[in-house]
Amino acid sequence: MPGRVVLVLGTGGTHNTVTAVCQDAGAKQVLTASRTGKDGALTYEKAQQHPEINIIINTTPAGMYPNNGSCLLDLHAFPKLEAVLDCVYNPFRTELLLRAEELGVPAYCGFEMLVAQAVYAAEHFTGQKLPEAVIADTHRKLKRDLSNVAIIGMPGCGKSTIGRALAKTLGKTYVDLDEVIEKNTGMPIPDIFAREGEASFRKYESQAVAEISKQTRQVIACGGGVIKTPGNARALRQNGPVLWVQRPVERLATGGRPLSTGLDALRKMEAERMPLYRAASDAAVDNTGRLENTVETAVQAFETTFDA
Repeated sequence: MPGRVVLVLGTGGTHNTVTAVCQDAGAKQVLTASRTGKDGALTYEKAQQHPEINIIINTTPAGMYPNNGSCLLDLHAFPKLEAVLDCVYNPFRTELLLRAEELGVPAYCGFEMLVAQAVYAAEHFTGQKLPEAVIADTHRKLKRDLSNVAIIGMPGCGKSTIGRALAKTLGKTYVDLDEVIEKNTGMPIPDIFAREGEASFRKYESQAVAEISKQTRQVIACGGGVIKTPGNARALRQNGPVLWVQRPVERLATGGRPLSTGLDALRKMEAERMPLYRAASDAAVDNTGRLENTVETAVQAFETTFDA
């Protein structure tokens, strides 16, 4: 932090703590932004006129559950941005952090701060010093327990089967996104396509994604085209990793899938969606072997996301 220009969002108590820490760490300048711009603070709009900013720290509740998805800044306005910290701890990845990651900027969640606060409170209450590793270990265990796993991939690649087995292995709730859509609309998926068309289905799908992805401790099996709507990938990633199940087109199941009309159609679909799956996922899982092997690979991919 020495020599860096820091922008702190918000003017509450956490702002005061963060500002003091930044100054003690040798920040060149600490700017403050707020909704009103009073008491020497910039407005969020005016803050975006400071391209020299290197670090952004959010101390407001913007983007916190249940108001997931809100964001105060356009990060493209900060070409020298080096890091973003969001003190919000639910969800794990706020919209601010997701936008930072998309720009290749290191992004950090406030959940570890929450754990550290609890550890220091316990030390103060008991009078006993806890091992230094307790914060990192507790943070990892809690995040593993609370995290979702979203599963994406081509129609018929085995997402539902893998999802059920993975949920059982990880001790999480299994959620089939198509079943949520059918419950919300009162119609089977093929009927939605036949009566209202794909555009209406995608709207229902996005509503279901927004609803389900706010919750935690779930394995979410998604429809094959969920990644066609840009906001869905962000929503799915806010509370855990996204795993991309891969299976050869020739081995995809096609029954009851409105858009899986033949091998040529599937090949064309795969070519169109491949870049979207790649961009949306944290890891790929091969599904050409035995189910137990695929699930083991998925568990390993899930665990690896906490060591990154």
